[in-house]
Amino acid sequence: MTTLVRHVTIDSSDAYELACFWAGVLECSLGADDHPGDEEALVEAPGVGILFVTVPEKKTQKNRVHLDLQPQERTRDQEVERLLKLGASLVADRRNADGTGWVTLADPEGNEFCVERGAGERSAGTAVQAG
Repeated sequence: MTTLVRHVTIDSSDAYELACFWAGVLECSLGADDHPGDEEALVEAPGVGILFVTVPEKKTQKNRVHLDLQPQERTRDQEVERLLKLGASLVADRRNADGTGWVTLADPEGNEFCVERGAGERSAGTAVQAG
């Protein structure tokens, strides 16, 4: 492979603050050189880094790109509850009675992301794509 995705970059009002939220979501830490007030902050998640950059403009419309999260050691429902306690907000609940589906949440700055069924839940049933 000749090209890799090094980071997914997300514009934000406060790079450090939003990176702290996502570090909690992904249960990892910020870089040692990231501090409050920095224009950039990096979350080194397994598989990809997420770089938060402070920009002057606010988010005004739906994301064109979003993250789909798949909990590995929790169920989808447990993960949704954990993320709501961290400060996420509910955007859309697309869970189905048969256990399939996903939940769309937003981070504190309104960036949407989806929580799919957990790894254990997927092995017990058919995989469903997230929104």
